[in-house]
Amino acid sequence: MSWFEALILGILQGLTEYLPVSSSGHLAIGSALFGIQGEDNLTFTIVVHVATVLSTLVILWKEIDWIFKGLFKFQMNDETKYVLNIIVSMIPIGIVGVFFKDKVEEIFGLGLLVVGCMLLLTALLLTFSYYAKPRQKEKISMRDAFIIGIAQACAVMPGLSRSGSTIATGLLLGDKKEKLAQFSFLMVIPPILGEALLDGMEIMKDASAATAGVNTLSLVVGFLAAFISGCVACKWMINIVKKGKLIWFGVYCAIAGIITIITSLVS
Repeated sequence: MSWFEALILGILQGLTEYLPVSSSGHLAIGSALFGIQGEDNLTFTIVVHVATVLSTLVILWKEIDWIFKGLFKFQMNDETKYVLNIIVSMIPIGIVGVFFKDKVEEIFGLGLLVVGCMLLLTALLLTFSYYAKPRQKEKISMRDAFIIGIAQACAVMPGLSRSGSTIATGLLLGDKKEKLAQFSFLMVIPPILGEALLDGMEIMKDASAATAGVNTLSLVVGFLAAFISGCVACKWMINIVKKGKLIWFGVYCAIAGIITIITSLVS
């Protein structure tokens, strides 16, 4: 992997992790265009995912600081309830990660046809959530957190946007736009770090295979590109959700999905 390829893939990861267009789908498309095999670049994948986690910490630092200050008061306050909601939201993705990891990896190997179909499903979710007008709730309940967590677990499918699925699900449940994007971005931090830890253990088992074709410069460039673009996308996405303009991402996903499906069928 050259530094330029790492730059493009890093920007793709940073932007699409937060924008509701599927980071896994776009990375799969980008890797296919560059002729890069995902299994040979496990280290790069970990690096860019950790970079996006750090960008979340930077942009949402005030919210994270508020959570920890309240959490260490050791009482059942709003902050503690927020943490409990995040923990509850992690249950579905934890089940998928523990019991169905091999199945998910098999799906990733099926090619771009699956990516295209899932992009169309993302478009459908975003469109439906845009036109639906449920009664607004003041706070995200534990039940809603679990349902949003199920949406996150389903979004392990390549091409099905994690942020798009979780935010659209929250909107359909009637959760307030102002809090929904923040919750969606905060709830993904533990799963990403957990996945990075598991992948790191794989690297330790076979370091030469995991880092094949990836040099230090590419890793640094990819990290910085994912971090900077992630900061921009995270802040931008929060404002977009507040304004309720997700429909345009639905249009984009529909077009991208159709093109991806046609490309996969004719190639």
